[in-house]
Amino acid sequence: MTKKTIVTAAVAASALTVLFLCTTPLRAEHQHPAPETQVSPGVNPLVEEMRRLDAAFKEIVSGVALGDGVRVHRAIEGMHGAREKTEEALHAGEIKPPKNSGALEKFEKMDREFHGNLEKLAGAASKNDRQGMLRLTKKLMDGCVGCHAAYRK
Repeated sequence: MTKKTIVTAAVAASALTVLFLCTTPLRAEHQHPAPETQVSPGVNPLVEEMRRLDAAFKEIVSGVALGDGVRVHRAIEGMHGAREKTEEALHAGEIKPPKNSGALEKFEKMDREFHGNLEKLAGAASKNDRQGMLRLTKKLMDGCVGCHAAYRK
């Protein structure tokens, strides 16, 4: 092979690689497992909700980073029902936060605000409002950190 042939082949291979990378859908990359949609029987509903939030947040962050409102919205949908189970157990006295369990009114207020922001995020996701999704995701993360600082050992 001549030097010109090798260079031409290398350029062609590079062009095909770039073409492949540019046409491969990014949204399919780095998919995280979908969060469970049912609360497991016998599991502390608060712990179960935290597990589902953890799984959902992985998808939310990926979706926000990629500007994929559908992915964000799908992750939020996986949370439906978890909050209600936690509230029921909380009011029945079946669960208590490990720290500051005497301050349940503040805990419930923080939880309502968090879930309100989660609904706002769903709204931003349905409009594929990337800046809104980013702002609300940061706000939700602040809510997670604040609640854990106040109620988790």
